[in-house]
Amino acid sequence: MVGAGATLRDLLAAPRAVYADDPHWVEPLYWERRSALSPKHPLFAHLRWQSWVAFDGQRPIARISAQLDALHEARYSERAGYFGLFDVPNNPPLAKALLQTAESWLRDQGASRIVGPFNLGINQELGLLVDGFDAPPYFMMPHGRPYFAELLEGAGYRCAQELLAYLIRPDFDAPPVMRRLIERQGQRLTVSTLDRKQLDAQIETMRQIFNDAWADNWGFVPFTEAEFSALGRELAMLLTDDAVQIACYDGEPAAFIVMLPNINEAIADLGGRLLPFGWAKLLWRLKVRHPRTSRVPLMGVRKAFQNRPVGSALAMAVMDAVRHGATRRGVRQVEMSWILADNQGMRSICETIGGHISKRYRMYEKTID
Repeated sequence: MVGAGATLRDLLAAPRAVYADDPHWVEPLYWERRSALSPKHPLFAHLRWQSWVAFDGQRPIARISAQLDALHEARYSERAGYFGLFDVPNNPPLAKALLQTAESWLRDQGASRIVGPFNLGINQELGLLVDGFDAPPYFMMPHGRPYFAELLEGAGYRCAQELLAYLIRPDFDAPPVMRRLIERQGQRLTVSTLDRKQLDAQIETMRQIFNDAWADNWGFVPFTEAEFSALGRELAMLLTDDAVQIACYDGEPAAFIVMLPNINEAIADLGGRLLPFGWAKLLWRLKVRHPRTSRVPLMGVRKAFQNRPVGSALAMAVMDAVRHGATRRGVRQVEMSWILADNQGMRSICETIGGHISKRYRMYEKTID
């Protein structure tokens, strides 16, 4: 829902004023954002939200949202609220007014702490960009302006967590340690591509692996079956079969990876619109020319295998398997994102295969009781 006096169109238009002079901002597709914020989206079965838009005359120039996630409250037994959709000009009084509005709404709902930015839940876009402004964001990752962090810190927010994006070339030379780890598992470890005849079952398998693998991570809230099914079916339309790899250990699903074409590369000049000719351009760029960049938004290794050599082997096996199809399609860079800054295991794997940190994001929090 949108605050009184503003429309969804205003909410979606506000970032244009903030990023008008930023050559690296990619305006999201309007229809995709409308779909993501539709009351029919399965996220809203457990998340309540409100948003506000600031205007300069009739022109929307800033926005913010506040959210309460019932699954977060049930999991952590605390009434913590989220904020998100934080796009504002470099105007500290305006930023403080928007933040105080979001805080007040959450306080009225009984929240004692505010965390963000989340756009809108933890399994969607999150994080405030604090390093890496010199390149466009990858698909389903946020962008920002360098002054955003100063605005939040000036309003009393402090760092709660840092998230990283790594860039990796898919044609890397697999290091001997990677090969040995995989080979030691022998026939116990097998990897297969997406089977569209079993799409629903495989989407559910990946959801179960993801929820298990990420259960102990910072701020984790599980994907519901309806959320992951909707996401999986949307992404399946964009993916080749070999862009999904599922690993089994002793015949049981144990790890998976999904590599998406970087849609932002294909829509950068469309201004968020697919009509009248944007559809044709997008389809040609995705299906014929193919983006030269991709992103891994989903990956997981079951908790029982983590912090063990077999866990590293499973992670490396799916990463090794998924990169070959990407290389054949001409992909030159893959972003692994997001990765918690304190996830040394995953960071070591990325760095072992030549990855380097390309962007850094920060989550902020503040007590509001």
